Amino acid sequence: MSLSNRTTPRIPRKREFREGVINQGLFYLAWLMDHRAEFEHLVRDRLGVTAASQVLWSGPRLICIAGDFTRYDVHAVREHRRSIDLVRYRLFGRDLVGLETVASVSGGMQVARRARRQAVAQSAADVQGAAMRELAGAVDEVLLGLGDGVNRVERKTYRAYQRLRNFACLCPPQRSKLLVYLKVDPKNVDLVPGFTRDVSGLGHHGTGDLEVQLRTLRDVERAQDLFRASYAAA
Repeated sequence: MSLSNRTTPRIPRKREFREGVINQGLFYLAWLMDHRAEFEHLVRDRLGVTAASQVLWSGPRLICIAGDFTRYDVHAVREHRRSIDLVRYRLFGRDLVGLETVASVSGGMQVARRARRQAVAQSAADVQGAAMRELAGAVDEVLLGLGDGVNRVERKTYRAYQRLRNFACLCPPQRSKLLVYLKVDPKNVDLVPGFTRDVSGLGHHGTGDLEVQLRTLRDVERAQDLFRASYAAA
């Protein structure tokens, strides 16, 4: 092991090809990180105080050197949070050896990429959530505007719209759709897959045997005749 200016600890390991070599290397790396004082003391004794003071612990790297690696090894290191190099060696005669990097992963880079993916996913979720809230507001406006005497009642798991009794129940927004249950006989409706569904006999929040799935404002327009039929029946 050599140390240059601002050197980080590196652990070269295993020249032979053997199952579990990466896990062993990770074990040794964890051991090293738990014994920093002993390592720095060794460097100070061998290379001096200056060299010991220049060891960086923020980016330790594991280097596994072996005759070969499997595709599973390569996949494993790419999914790992640590910085790992897989290096394959080849012997040429008795005096020459060639080294080939099979995989090189920076743990910090992986964390940054993961953070970016999470930020993008969160941003998309925020946009989708806002769209669903807007859609719920449109449904609320339509149902309240069906006629006089419509009352909106907030329940624990749904929002009920009543005349003399419930005629529509709006469930909280899901990731990409809203579910509305209506007091309409599904047998009198031309059911459309992905839009309307017969839920008679099926457990669900709210009341009504006809489930209407709303994903866009256009779906709200398509559902208005069903809303009016349920209102009239109540």
